[in-house]
Amino acid sequence: MNNDVTIIGAGLGGLTLARVLHVYGIPATVYEAEPSPAARSQGGMLDIHDYNGQLALEAADLMDAFRGLILEGRQAMRVLAPDGTVLFDKADDGTGGRPEVQRGELRQILLDSLPVGTVQWGHKVSSTRSLSQGRHEVTFADGSTVVTSLLVGADGAWSRVRPLLSTATPGYIGKSVVETYLFDADIRHPVAAQTVGGGSMIAPTPSREIFAHRERDATLHAYVGLSEPQDWFAAIDFADAAVATARIAQEFDGWAPGLTALITDGDIAPVLRPLYALPTGHRWDRVPGVTLLGDAAHLAAPNGEGANLAMLDGAELGKALAAHPDDIEAALTEYEQAMFPRSAAAAAEGAQLDDLLFGDDAPHRLITMFEQGQ
Repeated sequence: MNNDVTIIGAGLGGLTLARVLHVYGIPATVYEAEPSPAARSQGGMLDIHDYNGQLALEAADLMDAFRGLILEGRQAMRVLAPDGTVLFDKADDGTGGRPEVQRGELRQILLDSLPVGTVQWGHKVSSTRSLSQGRHEVTFADGSTVVTSLLVGADGAWSRVRPLLSTATPGYIGKSVVETYLFDADIRHPVAAQTVGGGSMIAPTPSREIFAHRERDATLHAYVGLSEPQDWFAAIDFADAAVATARIAQEFDGWAPGLTALITDGDIAPVLRPLYALPTGHRWDRVPGVTLLGDAAHLAAPNGEGANLAMLDGAELGKALAAHPDDIEAALTEYEQAMFPRSAAAAAEGAQLDDLLFGDDAPHRLITMFEQGQ
């Protein structure tokens, strides 16, 4: 393929695209705002599904490396009532199709699979603009520019590439999560560790929830969800960890000690993460020489599919480009026509899951679904 490929964003989706292109002998350059691979924590656990994320890893020829990352036993799942009553508890028997891995470790095998120099670190995009004949110019914060025949926005919720295609912007979904970590939990936080168990745990109610999972080295990673407007959170001083922790814990007064310990006993300052989504079914008309993948294309409320969809987007786009080496537009059309309905279906399923978790009869319908093996 004679045309250069420029990918903005070195997340899982952008790196999967770069890797699949490399498998097919197509060079690409990834520009990433972060200064290095170790610039920040890459988040927690991901369950990589056999119907999308694992298909992407197969296309990237990385399944053997992926299997080496799997944390055995982490597919266990339990659902608790606020008083700590165990409503559902399923052990990991090793047969589930959603093995758990650490996001940072998965990202690293993708990085390691690419030629040196593929990822250009410290390149924060400030703007993009269309040129003639399907070419685009990207301007970085340091004033440097690149011009490319194919521009792929894999740059997440606040994509700088999306405006070339769409006027849509993410909207707040009415919920935020407060993130906490408890380290060496079996020794230092035994009540919380016993409450979470060996895999994932969720205690859902219509407006409050605590979700946690056990990561590598007995680390507990918790997400405390609260359905409140952004002004409500703005009134809390998250710069003062003790004040913020106490205020969030107040909302869970009366919950079981093993659950509230996930808030009060955190080993890092609580981190506020507002949740946003693009309009369900977000799509755009074909614009020559540019497309989007992952959250840049179809940011949705957390539903367990985001990273998997981003990776599948990257793999499918890479395969389409390889199949049409002399016709970028045919490749982009093929990719987008499959991606649009795929992402819309995932968002709809996510909305159904949200209703199961947080509807008026939560979590009993969810438990029924689990018990029926759905």
